[in-house]
Amino acid sequence: MKGVDGRLLLDTAVLIYAVASPEQLSQRVEAALQDEMINLELSAVSLTEIAIKSRVGKLTLSAEVVRRALDELGIRIAPYTADHAFRLFELPLHHRDPFDRQIIAQALVEKIPIVTPDREFVRYEGLRVIW
Repeated sequence: MKGVDGRLLLDTAVLIYAVASPEQLSQRVEAALQDEMINLELSAVSLTEIAIKSRVGKLTLSAEVVRRALDELGIRIAPYTADHAFRLFELPLHHRDPFDRQIIAQALVEKIPIVTPDREFVRYEGLRVIW
């Protein structure tokens, strides 16, 4: 993908779209998901979000479906660390969703672009958003 070097952190919505409604993905994101030169990553926070929302009935993705999607798309689970959590102390409250805030902090600490359809992400200084 032109203009992207190395790694991309996928927002939770991107994995959900890739599995359940790929037509919602932008052409740029579709290309990134197929580009073998790009290391695709999903935060452990996103995996937690999917599990919780599936368990309470907000999503219908099983662990098996998620594992298969991660494998087929070649997505690595990126660990969420104390450094990521400490970044939350400084993070402006542009976005109130706790899962999204953690993913934003992780992308900022790691200095990697985040792939998301969420327009609120662009409000964070220093965060490169791709859609």
